[in-house]
Amino acid sequence: MFAISNKSLPLLTLLGKISLQKMGIVERKERQRKEIHDSILESAWKVVNEEGWQHLSIRKIADAIEYSVPVVYDHFENKEAILSEFNRQGFKLLGDKLKEAKEQHRKASKQLEAIALAYWDFAFENKEYYQLMYGLGMPTCESLTKVPELMAFIDVIHSTIDQLIKEGNTEEANTWMKVHSFWSMLHGLVSINLMAPPVAHLGLTPEQMNRLILTDFITGFLKGLSK
Repeated sequence: MFAISNKSLPLLTLLGKISLQKMGIVERKERQRKEIHDSILESAWKVVNEEGWQHLSIRKIADAIEYSVPVVYDHFENKEAILSEFNRQGFKLLGDKLKEAKEQHRKASKQLEAIALAYWDFAFENKEYYQLMYGLGMPTCESLTKVPELMAFIDVIHSTIDQLIKEGNTEEANTWMKVHSFWSMLHGLVSINLMAPPVAHLGLTPEQMNRLILTDFITGFLKGLSK
């Protein structure tokens, strides 16, 4: 082993200080970069809420955070990259809500009913997120593999319907087809209500009417799985 002389100690101390200073600079730069990244998303979301996601632009974001346009491009390749991040966040929130609703019940039929109601509530409580998530149409099989949050959201529905198929002795039914049917019908009902003005009917409030229609859909879907 080599002995460290007293003369070497000042040099080692100096090198240690330089190393710590470099680490401090790197950490400070990373922290600053994260702050700018978060500011971009915060400002972008403000535009989405106030003007709609169609009116989002890199220039508006740059002006809002008081940085140049190239700074925004240094964090996000383009506007679509920012929207993709919000899309990911949206499906993460939705997936968490559905999972939470499912875990409140032990029976698969009750779980699916809770999932549908949670999906409905999410859509109307988070309209900006929902409209952005489906702004380009229903997610494709390709997007399922690229966005883990989307796959996790679908898995909550898939696992529940798969269990119902097994319990109903209808193994010949295609689980993925049933998932697509369930999702499409649910999204369709939500979309109609998001686009059309609320309508009261049969002495019911619009909310009561919508819940009745949603319940009717869920009941019919569950019957189809139990044949």
